Amino acid sequence: MTERLYYTRDDTQAPACVLRCMPEADGRYAVELDRTLFHPQGGGQPADAGWIDETPVEGVVARGDSVAHIVSQPLPLGPVTLRVDASVRQQHARLHSAGHLIGLAGERCGWQPVKAHHWPGEGRITFVPAAQSALPEAQALLAIISAWQLADLPRKVSVEGELRRVGFGDLPAYPCGGTHVARLSDIGEVKISDVKMKKRQMLVHYTLLP
Repeated sequence: MTERLYYTRDDTQAPACVLRCMPEADGRYAVELDRTLFHPQGGGQPADAGWIDETPVEGVVARGDSVAHIVSQPLPLGPVTLRVDASVRQQHARLHSAGHLIGLAGERCGWQPVKAHHWPGEGRITFVPAAQSALPEAQALLAIISAWQLADLPRKVSVEGELRRVGFGDLPAYPCGGTHVARLSDIGEVKISDVKMKKRQMLVHYTLLP
């Protein structure tokens, strides 16, 4: 099992130990560590980028209870230093946190979020109706979100067994394994580019302004 340090910490550098280094079918190598700062791709969020010592990490994937770090060359077993690309991490955290706010705003308008995609340039939240709900205007959703951001609500994380929940201030928390900003002011300006119905579902497309 890999200890996932990013569940409770925002550090972008930490020591770790290489436990295994196994060849992959594509000629690269999967490195298993005792602990990691790297978020693996999943939960609607891309993987972190960065380095194990000076070796670039080309992919991060969850495999059961372990996290595999994909690299181009074999690494010896033993102590290493992990470094996460802070700019990539912050971009992913901002997008994921904005997605949570859109989900909560949609709930306020009578919709239930069922799927999320928090990739740069591809932000999208899918909802199903929780009641007889009209399609909200983008500005109505943004008004709800802006009020929360203006209050600058802090992130709150709880971990009970294998269940991790992430929320902000007194807002409802979602089960989530992703990375998030420390405070809502860190998200920046959210832009909702489209709100539409498709196959009885509401799709909200979003991005962040620089």
